[in-house]
Amino acid sequence: MSTVLTRPPEAPAAVEPPPALLPAERRKAATLSYAAHTAARAGWKSLAVLLFLALWEVGPQYLASPSTRVFLPPLHEVLAAGARLVESGQLQNHLQASLTRSVSGFGIAVVTAVVLGLLIAWYGWLNSFLNPLLELFRNTATLALLPVFTLLLGIGEESKITIVAYAAFFPVLLNTIAGVRTVDPLLIRAAKSLGLNSFRLFQKVILPSAVPTIFTGIRMAGTSSILVLIAAEMVGAKAGLGYLIVNSQMSFLIPDMYAGILTVSVLGLAVNALLVALERHFSRWRTAVGSTS
Repeated sequence: MSTVLTRPPEAPAAVEPPPALLPAERRKAATLSYAAHTAARAGWKSLAVLLFLALWEVGPQYLASPSTRVFLPPLHEVLAAGARLVESGQLQNHLQASLTRSVSGFGIAVVTAVVLGLLIAWYGWLNSFLNPLLELFRNTATLALLPVFTLLLGIGEESKITIVAYAAFFPVLLNTIAGVRTVDPLLIRAAKSLGLNSFRLFQKVILPSAVPTIFTGIRMAGTSSILVLIAAEMVGAKAGLGYLIVNSQMSFLIPDMYAGILTVSVLGLAVNALLVALERHFSRWRTAVGSTS
């Protein structure tokens, strides 16, 4: 009688526990590693800005002539001037005036441009009717119309809000039209086959698909609204960051002038960061769909 030798079954391979089941030490190490990686990336991205600020501080003091330093003060003098403007309340007043005008004109432009862009992209006859007029105004420089707005609306708030709205209108309009026209036709056919009416089709398919492109135009419009407003305030205003810059230059308060310019830069970065956060909020469905694939 022969003996049959059987091989004992192999032990199953060890399965790596999911992150939620890792020991506390390993979770802590993974968190610290991720934080260190994130900090390293943030440091690398900000390195160019830090080098520029260091050059701004060192260059006028050690590399430039005394006459040049009068017109290009080092960074610490500019920051000190900005601190004095904050203490006196001047910077807050000018910033509030500029923000009020910019937000008002920007809001008007976004609402009207998105609505009109959706209609133009959806109705071909409206596009063929309005396209020549829109192309005429789109290719007209915004600042070239500043004297017209000033003559018609005066030097008050109306002219500045109007020119901001004009500058921000076309980037949003063109990107809204492009966003609607680039929606996947298969999605539209599928939605129609499910019985969605025109309103639900816009709400569930057209708008979500066009949001990234629309927000690209909104971010461009946000930058344009600030730049155009600063130029308009330099021409005729009694308050605002543009008025602060040009008035400081005429009064030979050069550090105050650079403090105003630096405030404009920081304001532009803050507006762009806010618009990016809004874009991510309204595009969360794309991230959710991508994570399940």
